[in-house]
Amino acid sequence: MEGVSAVPVPQPRARTTASSAASASRRSLALALLLGAAGATVVLLASGQEWASGKAAVGGGTLPLTADGQDVTGLPAALAVVGLAALVAVFAVRGAGRYLVSALLALSGLGAGLSAWLGASDSSALDEKAADTTGDTAATVAALTHTAWPYVTAVGGLLLLLAGLLALRHGSRWPTMSGRYERDGTPRPRTAPKAAPDPDRPEDLWKALDRGEDPTRES
Repeated sequence: MEGVSAVPVPQPRARTTASSAASASRRSLALALLLGAAGATVVLLASGQEWASGKAAVGGGTLPLTADGQDVTGLPAALAVVGLAALVAVFAVRGAGRYLVSALLALSGLGAGLSAWLGASDSSALDEKAADTTGDTAATVAALTHTAWPYVTAVGGLLLLLAGLLALRHGSRWPTMSGRYERDGTPRPRTAPKAAPDPDRPEDLWKALDRGEDPTRES
């Protein structure tokens, strides 16, 4: 028929946009978990490795000494534990609490990385060992060498920092752990209360006792 124009069919843009947002949220969540767990693991493992070595003069000879990351600074490992706890706590809180925990995660990674980087050239730990070994408080370590483990620890701190930044940026759209609510926020259906056991049926009484219930209590 003439004079009748075709009515445009609306496209499901809203549904597509929501699906894309949900997909991006899942990707950011998975990436943050991966970065956080990997970063904390790297920091904890690398901080336990040998960071520096040297030789202390003892009598007419020298004594080789080594220092691991915990001898140099215990801060990276402590902050890695804090960051790992914050990574888990992100899913237990919501709103402003989630931002605070995410910021704690990012700051833990930043602190772990910086302290490891600064400890890469530290010699005080070996000097203390030399003083304790020789009994001379002025003793120092010669032929000082450093390994790459402090820098590996710093990389682990950087991974924790990135996880925290992702949580700050996308954490508001991540799901929250809950005992009664599903991911979409709807309450789970409550289970119907069980009927009281029939005192005239011994099998019901035994079943109630097996469940830890008092068959003599009235509902």
